[in-house]
Amino acid sequence: MRRDFLWPLLLGLPGLSLAVAGLFHPHSLSYETAWRWYALHLPGLLVFPLVGLALAVLVRGRSDPLAWLVRVSAYVYATFYTALDVVSGIGAGWVTHQLGPDVPRPPAVSQMFRIGTPLGEVGSWALLVCVVLLLADQVVRRGPRALAGLPLLPGAWLVHVGHIFAPEGVAGMALLAVGTAGLALVGATREKSARSVQPSGPLTRQGG
Repeated sequence: MRRDFLWPLLLGLPGLSLAVAGLFHPHSLSYETAWRWYALHLPGLLVFPLVGLALAVLVRGRSDPLAWLVRVSAYVYATFYTALDVVSGIGAGWVTHQLGPDVPRPPAVSQMFRIGTPLGEVGSWALLVCVVLLLADQVVRRGPRALAGLPLLPGAWLVHVGHIFAPEGVAGMALLAVGTAGLALVGATREKSARSVQPSGPLTRQGG
């Protein structure tokens, strides 16, 4: 595979992985679904932050204020969405499984969702802010080619309303993967074009 396509694929992989995981995510938590709930959220601890990291990488090497706003909003998403994953995913799933079959959900488990849900809301709003800032930045810098990142907008919104539950969340994560990879491909193509027009050696004066 050409290197130009390997980098965009790598940046799109976190969102794509979460989209696939969402296909197997239970829509409700009970003893019967608790182990799968827990088992899906455990690797999510490593993958959810990578969605934000991939977006931040798209402004790497820059120190302007807009680039820093993209990084900060990506960091806020990664931090708060990881907290949601830990509390409402890993924690609630593990406790529900340990309670055993035919045990009604105790108020303590419901309280975990009351903690995790608002944390996730902060994270998903930060993700929306991040993609809006990133797209505005890329349109100014790259023009119409930045429309390759347009799937980021519906992707972030669908994650906001559907987490990674099918179908909304699955589609959202897939669109985030496509948009991130699209912007990375545009950037890689531009860098390659810039390198191709540079002289291969030192300039020399011709003639007398």
